[in-house]
Order: sequence, then structure tokens, then C-alpha cells
Amino acid sequence: MRHYVSAVSSSSKRNGIFQLKCTCKSYGIVVAYHGVEKKKTDEDIMNHILNSKSPNPEDIRRDVSDFLRNKYGDRVIVPPEPERVGNTPGDKKSKETIPPRINFDLKPTELELYLQEYVVGQDEAVEILATKIATHFNRMKYETQNSDIEELEGNIKSNVLMIGPTGVGKTYLIKLIAKKIGVPFVKGDATKFSETGYVGGDVDDLVRNLVHEADGDIHLAEYGIIYLDEIDKIASSGNGVGPDVSRSGVQRNLLKLMEEAEVDLKVPHDLASQMEAAMEAQRTGKVERKKINTKNILFVTSGAFSGLTDIIRKRLNQQPIGFTNLDSDVLRVADEEMFKRVRSEDLISFGFETEFVGRLPVVVSLNALDIEGLYQILKSPKSTVILGKKRDFLAYGIDIEFEDDALWRIAELAFEEHTGARGLTSVVDRLLLKFEKYLPDTDLNHLLVTREMVEHPKRELDKVLTNYYIKSFQKGFLVRNNIVITFTEGAIEMLKSKAHAEHKTLEKVCTELLADYEYGLKLLNWDEFTVDEDIVRNPKARLEELIKKAYEKK
Repeated sequence: MRHYVSAVSSSSKRNGIFQLKCTCKSYGIVVAYHGVEKKKTDEDIMNHILNSKSPNPEDIRRDVSDFLRNKYGDRVIVPPEPERVGNTPGDKKSKETIPPRINFDLKPTELELYLQEYVVGQDEAVEILATKIATHFNRMKYETQNSDIEELEGNIKSNVLMIGPTGVGKTYLIKLIAKKIGVPFVKGDATKFSETGYVGGDVDDLVRNLVHEADGDIHLAEYGIIYLDEIDKIASSGNGVGPDVSRSGVQRNLLKLMEEAEVDLKVPHDLASQMEAAMEAQRTGKVERKKINTKNILFVTSGAFSGLTDIIRKRLNQQPIGFTNLDSDVLRVADEEMFKRVRSEDLISFGFETEFVGRLPVVVSLNALDIEGLYQILKSPKSTVILGKKRDFLAYGIDIEFEDDALWRIAELAFEEHTGARGLTSVVDRLLLKFEKYLPDTDLNHLLVTREMVEHPKRELDKVLTNYYIKSFQKGFLVRNNIVITFTEGAIEMLKSKAHAEHKTLEKVCTELLADYEYGLKLLNWDEFTVDEDIVRNPKARLEELIKKAYEKK
């Protein structure tokens, strides 16, 4: 048996010193040579290793070491077997400890109550997730603290499959759980991965990202949560050709991770990682291979699973014959009930490998949100939609509040978006965009969002700004001149048109138009004055006329 060397992986010459590095692909031997340049050095090393017939990697390493040291003395370094950091499959748990940041003391009811503060309309899903995930982490704690107990062969951890339409809070739920427990969380899109990793991403990257989220703490990352969305998109149609082959390959790659595997933190095809490892070997004389074990990592998958209900109905022989006149709401409710009756055989018929389905023992169905559910999300004290928008306006010193009627109307509009809770954010952002743009130019510190604002945001914003700028001008005029000035409705409309045409604020137009009136009204000794449409049309002529009439009376 021959053990092939990858030729010279790096070589350089500096100040008369020749540096050479070569690697035995069969056993990963890295040879670093430092010394005076000699002819045929590469060839000598290559011939020796290629002619080695030892079947044992230690013999190979010893032969290489003896050969090079006899020939070149201490100028040659043969690094030892690379060290591995992380747990190896089958390792005893006696050396494991629980990272202090993780809260393993949560009981299912405690986690359920916590989730119910944030999530609306998903009581059954919350119950299942809180129970199974709390048990998953508490069991790890128990097994770690009792390292003498026998390890169960073929044990399957509580990986989760979540089924439900978009915007019902699937990602939000898992993020909340990870935050409460204190473990790192990463989310990936199943459609972005390919079997080989060349066309799409590599599923191992999800595990590497956990280490990044754990700030480099490998041990903490080994207790993290990986969330993979759109898992239904990697189901094959069963014909075994084209993209179906790749989809099945992605399933198999994920299966390895969901069972127990070791993932090298150095990307194999990453040149930067290879160079870093080479420099480390030259500096320390050893190669440290950092790995992360996936044994305790919880995998959560999710998808909308369009078409799955047809498979379930076929199994139950409950095709909706004769229900063609039912409206979409009724059919959607029927689909939700079907999802709750899903079985492993349905998922296999959908296009998943049997082993893949077997590694997702916890199946959770989430409900589509109706108007009432969307309204309750907005009403919740923990609503990220409302709290986020409040913070947006507080950044400009404006306190924003919502009337209940406004929240209900927002829920109605969001329901029409057919994107679940995501529609709430879209509707709120859309209706308040102009307010968010123009109100920071004012001194307003409070905004009450009414139903009228939701239905006619442009019209209501115009009212708010008009009222603000007119009052601001009136206040300034009173302070400067001790004169109360008012405007007719017709005058205000004309001033607004003028402001729009000249791209100025209403207050600035009033200030410019009525600048002469501050002195003129003082001459008249008036303490109040009304601006009408005629004054807006001909401000100077009307002021001269008023002054002339006043002096004629005298």
C-alpha cells in the first residue's frame, strides 16, 4: 500500500535558507524542513515516502522522522498527530461541563408562561415546544451530572419539525426560547444548500456559525439551536432525477448532523484556513484541529408544506368532495386541522427520506392568524410591532400612542396582506411613513394614531402639520406683537397651496407673507386680527388700505 504525498505544499528561500513543507495525504503527516538549500531535496523526501510499505501510520511517521533527522539533523520538524478540540462521537461525558451561561433549571410550565407573554394564538404549539425543549436541556444536564449512567444506544434527541404558514411566529418562538435558555441560535434557509456545497452552501456552515454566535466558545456552541426554514423545499418528488437527487443529498447531509457528527471549524476548501493552519504548524510544531460535536445541538426545522394536506386527506380518505363552494377561510381552517393529524408516512410521501423523518420526532402545527389574533398581537404589552414603532418616534422625541380602533383597523389591513404577523409591520410602516418623515421637523412631542389616520394617512398628516404650523405662527406673532391673529378656513387652504408650490413650510409662508403686518398692526393699535382670503391674495395692498382707512377716521 502506498501513501501519497501532496508534493510540496509550500516552499520558499530567504537569506540562503530553504524552507520546505509537504503533506502525506494518507495520514495527514506534515513535514517542515528548514535548512541550507540542497539539490533534489524534494525528490529525496518524495521517493522515501512513496516507497514506504508500512501499513501503520505511526510507522510512516517514524520512518519519515528518522530519515529526515538522520539526513538533516535538528533542522527538520515532524509535527505530532493533530490535536482535536471538541467532543468525539462516543466520548464519555465525565469530562463534560455545562456552560454557566445556560439556564437548565427551567421547567416546562415556566418556559410556556414566558412564551405566552410574547406569542398569541399558538397555545398548542407553545405547550409542545416548551415541554420538549425544556426536557431536552434538562436531560442533558442530568446526563452530564451523572456521568456514570449507561449511555443509551440509538437515542434520538427532540429535534423539531414546525408546520405552518408564513408569518405565524415560527422563527420568533425559537429565538425567544434560545434567548431564555441562553444558548446560541442560528437560522438558515434550506433552499440555499446543495449536496456538495459547491453550487449552494454547505450544511456544516450552520454549525460553524453557531461558534461565531457563541463568540468563539466551542463548548457553548455545542448546546446551541440550529433553525432551518423552508425545509419542505428539499423534499424530493420521487422521480430520482434532476434536482431531486441533490435534495435527497441535502437531507442525508443534515441527517448526519442531526444524529451526531464532528464538524471541522476550518473550512476544508478555504485557502485562508489552510494558510493559517500551516503557519500555526510552523510556529508551534503541531496542528490543532478544532472541531464541534453536534450531539447536543438541537435542530428545529420548519416549512409551509403546501400540498401536504392533500396527502393527509388521501390517507384518511377525506378528500373535500362537494365543498367547492366553501370560502377560503373555511378551507384554511380545514387545512390547519389536517396538519394536526400529520403522520410520519405523510412526510415520507411528501418527499422526505425515512431516516430524515425519524430524526424529527417532535412535530408541531401552527395556526394561521385571523384578524382577532393579529389584533391581540398589537394589543400585547410585548408587541414588537408597537414597541418598535414607539422607539422609532422616541428617537425624535415624539411619544406615539394608538387608539384601539386604530389597532383593529391595522389588523384588518394586515390580514388582507396574507403574510401573517409580518403584515402588521408592513401596514404600520406604510401608514406612518410620512409622519415619520415630517414630524421630526416640528416641535411636536405626542402623536395619537386614530382610525382615521389608518384609513387616510395623507389627509390626517396634512391636518396635523397644518394645525401645528398655524398654531406655531400664531404663538410667535402673539409673543412678538401682543396681537392675537386668526385665519379663515379659506385663507388656510390658500396658504397651504402656496406652501406646497414653493416647497416651504406653512409657517414660513405665513411669516414671509405677513411680515409687514407686524409693524402695520402696531400702528393701528389693534390687539387681534383675522387673515382672510383677500389678504392672502394681496397682502401689501390690503395692509395699505387698512392703514389708510384708519388715518381717514382720525
